[in-house]
Amino acid sequence: MTLLLLGIVIFLGMHLVRVVAPGLRASVIERQGKGAWMGIYAVISLVGLLLIIYGFGEARAVTGMLYNPPVFLKHISLLLMLLAFICLAAGFLPAGRIAVAVKHPQILSIKIWALAHLLANGETSSVLLFGSFLAWAVILRISLKRRQRAGEKVLPVFRSASNDLLAVIIGVVVYGLFVWKLHEWLIGVAPIVLS
Repeated sequence: MTLLLLGIVIFLGMHLVRVVAPGLRASVIERQGKGAWMGIYAVISLVGLLLIIYGFGEARAVTGMLYNPPVFLKHISLLLMLLAFICLAAGFLPAGRIAVAVKHPQILSIKIWALAHLLANGETSSVLLFGSFLAWAVILRISLKRRQRAGEKVLPVFRSASNDLLAVIIGVVVYGLFVWKLHEWLIGVAPIVLS
Protein backbone atom coordinates (compact mmCIF):
# COMPACT_ATOMS: atom_id res chain seq x y z
CA MET A 1 0.00 0.00 0.00
CA THR A 2 2.96 2.32 0.63
CA LEU A 3 4.03 2.31 -3.03
CA LEU A 4 0.47 3.02 -4.14
CA LEU A 5 0.21 5.96 -1.75
CA LEU A 6 3.60 7.29 -2.82
CA GLY A 7 2.66 6.99 -6.49
CA ILE A 8 -0.64 8.81 -5.95
CA VAL A 9 1.09 11.63 -4.05
CA ILE A 10 3.80 12.02 -6.72
CA PHE A 11 1.51 11.73 -9.76
CA LEU A 12 -1.40 13.83 -8.53
CA GLY A 13 0.93 16.21 -6.69
CA MET A 14 2.76 16.94 -9.93
CA HIS A 15 -0.57 17.48 -11.66
CA LEU A 16 -1.61 19.95 -8.95
CA VAL A 17 1.53 22.13 -9.02
CA ARG A 18 -0.21 24.76 -11.15
CA VAL A 19 -3.06 24.85 -8.61
CA VAL A 20 -1.15 24.81 -5.30
CA ALA A 21 2.21 26.32 -6.32
CA PRO A 22 1.83 28.29 -9.54
CA GLY A 23 4.92 30.34 -8.66
CA LEU A 24 7.11 27.22 -8.71
CA ARG A 25 5.98 26.32 -12.22
CA ALA A 26 6.39 29.91 -13.43
CA SER A 27 9.89 30.26 -11.92
CA VAL A 28 11.15 27.02 -13.49
CA ILE A 29 9.76 28.09 -16.88
CA GLU A 30 11.30 31.55 -16.48
CA ARG A 31 14.73 30.20 -15.51
CA GLN A 32 15.00 27.10 -17.68
CA GLY A 33 12.27 27.40 -20.33
CA LYS A 34 8.98 25.65 -20.96
CA GLY A 35 10.69 22.62 -22.51
CA ALA A 36 12.63 21.97 -19.31
CA TRP A 37 9.46 22.26 -17.24
CA MET A 38 7.63 19.85 -19.53
CA GLY A 39 10.53 17.39 -19.24
CA ILE A 40 10.56 17.57 -15.43
CA TYR A 41 6.76 17.28 -15.39
CA ALA A 42 6.81 14.23 -17.67
CA VAL A 43 9.56 12.37 -15.79
CA ILE A 44 8.05 12.94 -12.34
CA SER A 45 4.55 12.06 -13.61
CA LEU A 46 5.87 8.88 -15.21
CA VAL A 47 7.60 7.84 -11.96
CA GLY A 48 4.34 8.45 -10.08
CA LEU A 49 2.31 6.51 -12.66
CA LEU A 50 4.68 3.54 -12.56
CA LEU A 51 4.51 3.52 -8.75
CA ILE A 52 0.69 3.62 -8.93
CA ILE A 53 0.60 0.71 -11.38
CA TYR A 54 3.02 -1.44 -9.42
CA GLY A 55 1.69 -0.39 -6.01
CA PHE A 56 -1.94 -0.99 -7.00
CA GLY A 57 -1.10 -4.48 -8.20
CA GLU A 58 0.60 -5.28 -4.91
CA ALA A 59 -2.04 -3.58 -2.75
CA ARG A 60 -4.91 -5.44 -4.44
CA ALA A 61 -3.38 -8.71 -3.28
CA VAL A 62 -3.26 -7.72 0.41
CA THR A 63 -6.02 -5.18 1.13
CA GLY A 64 -9.51 -6.15 2.17
CA MET A 65 -12.96 -4.93 1.25
CA LEU A 66 -14.44 -1.70 2.58
CA TYR A 67 -17.80 -2.50 0.99
CA ASN A 68 -19.33 -5.04 -1.35
CA PRO A 69 -21.10 -3.23 -4.18
CA PRO A 70 -24.37 -4.75 -5.34
CA VAL A 71 -24.42 -6.15 -8.88
CA PHE A 72 -26.64 -3.35 -10.25
CA LEU A 73 -23.89 -0.81 -9.46
CA LYS A 74 -21.54 -2.73 -11.74
CA HIS A 75 -24.07 -2.34 -14.57
CA ILE A 76 -24.33 1.40 -13.87
CA SER A 77 -20.53 1.53 -13.86
CA LEU A 78 -20.40 0.00 -17.34
CA LEU A 79 -22.83 2.62 -18.66
CA LEU A 80 -20.88 5.44 -17.01
CA MET A 81 -17.67 4.21 -18.61
CA LEU A 82 -19.21 4.57 -22.08
CA LEU A 83 -19.88 8.24 -21.26
CA ALA A 84 -16.34 8.61 -19.90
CA PHE A 85 -14.81 7.32 -23.14
CA ILE A 86 -16.96 9.66 -25.25
CA CYS A 87 -15.99 12.65 -23.09
CA LEU A 88 -12.32 11.65 -23.25
CA ALA A 89 -12.44 11.45 -27.05
CA ALA A 90 -14.24 14.82 -27.21
CA GLY A 91 -11.44 16.35 -25.15
CA PHE A 92 -8.77 15.34 -27.66
CA LEU A 93 -10.64 16.57 -30.74
CA PRO A 94 -11.30 20.13 -31.86
CA ALA A 95 -14.33 21.27 -29.86
CA GLY A 96 -17.79 20.20 -30.86
CA ARG A 97 -21.00 20.72 -28.93
CA ILE A 98 -20.07 18.05 -26.37
CA ALA A 99 -16.81 19.77 -25.42
CA VAL A 100 -18.44 23.21 -25.27
CA ALA A 101 -21.38 21.94 -23.18
CA VAL A 102 -19.29 20.10 -20.58
CA LYS A 103 -16.51 22.74 -20.66
CA HIS A 104 -13.67 20.39 -19.66
CA PRO A 105 -14.39 16.99 -21.23
CA GLN A 106 -11.13 15.31 -20.17
CA ILE A 107 -11.61 16.27 -16.52
CA LEU A 108 -15.24 15.16 -16.68
CA SER A 109 -14.13 11.83 -18.15
CA ILE A 110 -11.75 11.31 -15.22
CA LYS A 111 -14.50 12.16 -12.72
CA ILE A 112 -16.88 9.71 -14.41
CA TRP A 113 -14.15 7.04 -14.65
CA ALA A 114 -13.30 7.39 -10.95
CA LEU A 115 -16.94 7.41 -9.83
CA ALA A 116 -17.77 4.39 -11.99
CA HIS A 117 -14.88 2.45 -10.49
CA LEU A 118 -15.85 3.47 -6.95
CA LEU A 119 -19.36 2.15 -7.61
CA ALA A 120 -18.05 -1.20 -8.88
CA ASN A 121 -15.07 -1.79 -6.55
CA GLY A 122 -15.06 -1.86 -2.78
CA GLU A 123 -11.47 -2.96 -2.10
CA THR A 124 -9.46 -0.59 0.09
CA SER A 125 -6.82 -0.10 -2.62
CA SER A 126 -9.47 0.68 -5.26
CA VAL A 127 -11.26 3.17 -3.02
CA LEU A 128 -7.95 4.90 -2.28
CA LEU A 129 -6.92 5.04 -5.95
CA PHE A 130 -10.23 6.05 -7.52
CA GLY A 131 -11.22 8.32 -4.63
CA SER A 132 -7.91 10.17 -4.99
CA PHE A 133 -8.41 10.69 -8.72
CA LEU A 134 -12.00 11.84 -8.18
CA ALA A 135 -10.85 14.37 -5.55
CA TRP A 136 -8.04 15.55 -7.85
CA ALA A 137 -10.44 16.07 -10.76
CA VAL A 138 -12.85 18.04 -8.57
CA ILE A 139 -9.99 20.26 -7.30
CA LEU A 140 -8.74 20.79 -10.85
CA ARG A 141 -12.22 21.71 -12.10
CA ILE A 142 -12.62 24.27 -9.30
CA SER A 143 -9.20 25.70 -10.18
CA LEU A 144 -10.15 26.01 -13.85
CA LYS A 145 -13.34 27.85 -12.88
CA ARG A 146 -11.25 30.32 -10.87
CA ARG A 147 -8.79 30.77 -13.74
CA GLN A 148 -11.70 31.41 -16.11
CA ARG A 149 -13.12 34.05 -13.75
CA ALA A 150 -9.65 35.63 -13.63
CA GLY A 151 -9.78 36.07 -17.40
CA GLU A 152 -7.69 33.13 -18.58
CA LYS A 153 -8.95 31.33 -21.66
CA VAL A 154 -9.58 27.81 -20.43
CA LEU A 155 -12.83 26.91 -22.19
CA PRO A 156 -13.00 25.12 -25.54
CA VAL A 157 -14.15 27.13 -28.54
CA PHE A 158 -16.71 25.46 -30.84
CA ARG A 159 -15.26 24.27 -34.13
CA SER A 160 -17.64 21.74 -35.71
CA ALA A 161 -20.51 19.45 -34.76
CA SER A 162 -18.88 16.72 -36.86
CA ASN A 163 -16.34 16.37 -34.05
CA ASP A 164 -19.18 15.22 -31.78
CA LEU A 165 -19.98 12.35 -34.13
CA LEU A 166 -16.30 11.48 -34.27
CA ALA A 167 -16.05 11.62 -30.45
CA VAL A 168 -19.02 9.26 -30.12
CA ILE A 169 -17.61 6.83 -32.69
CA ILE A 170 -14.12 6.82 -31.14
CA GLY A 171 -15.57 6.59 -27.63
CA VAL A 172 -17.84 3.64 -28.50
CA VAL A 173 -15.08 1.78 -30.36
CA VAL A 174 -12.49 2.22 -27.58
CA TYR A 175 -15.12 1.36 -24.95
CA GLY A 176 -15.97 -1.81 -26.89
CA LEU A 177 -12.31 -2.78 -27.07
CA PHE A 178 -11.89 -2.24 -23.32
CA VAL A 179 -14.96 -4.29 -22.45
CA TRP A 180 -14.00 -7.00 -24.94
CA LYS A 181 -10.33 -7.54 -24.00
CA LEU A 182 -8.21 -4.44 -23.30
CA HIS A 183 -9.25 -3.95 -19.67
CA GLU A 184 -8.45 -7.57 -18.85
CA TRP A 185 -5.18 -7.42 -20.80
CA LEU A 186 -3.99 -4.11 -19.27
CA ILE A 187 -5.46 -4.34 -15.76
CA GLY A 188 -5.86 -8.09 -15.27
CA VAL A 189 -9.60 -7.89 -14.53
CA ALA A 190 -12.44 -8.49 -17.00
CA PRO A 191 -15.10 -5.78 -16.66
CA ILE A 192 -17.80 -8.30 -17.56
CA VAL A 193 -17.56 -11.80 -16.16
CA LEU A 194 -19.67 -14.29 -18.09
CA SER A 195 -20.46 -17.43 -16.18
